[in-house]
Amino acid sequence: MNVKSAQVMTGRASSTVLSSLPLQMVLYLSGTYCALYFLATLLLIVYKSQVFTYPHSYLVLDLTLLFLMGILETMQLYFGTKGNLMEAEVPLAASLVLTVGGALLSVYFLLWQTLVLRADSALSATLLALHSLEAVLQVVAIAAFVS
Repeated sequence: MNVKSAQVMTGRASSTVLSSLPLQMVLYLSGTYCALYFLATLLLIVYKSQVFTYPHSYLVLDLTLLFLMGILETMQLYFGTKGNLMEAEVPLAASLVLTVGGALLSVYFLLWQTLVLRADSALSATLLALHSLEAVLQVVAIAAFVS
């Protein structure tokens, strides 16, 4: 009996694993950093509202966008992990679209929020760099899954 027929009899066929370990590592790091980012930005918004003159309508806008960002990041990490581990293009493409949305919100908190402190800039720039790395690795993984 040759190896191929033994694999068929046992139900195990040899296959190539296409999941991206670097992408999975960046997704894990991004999940941890996003939780830190959310808490730090929330605390900074509370700090700015107490120390500086922060118009109520802009405070509501910044908080709404922060919570929207948290929801998008959670969905993006879920679809990214699912798509990578299942080697499926559709969830990974959905994660890529959500990554772009998260990157746009990162740019908002980096440049356009009502009051931008140096801590905001450092946190948002790091998150934007993570989003960029994720996007590149997601495109590479999708290309590997398709081919």
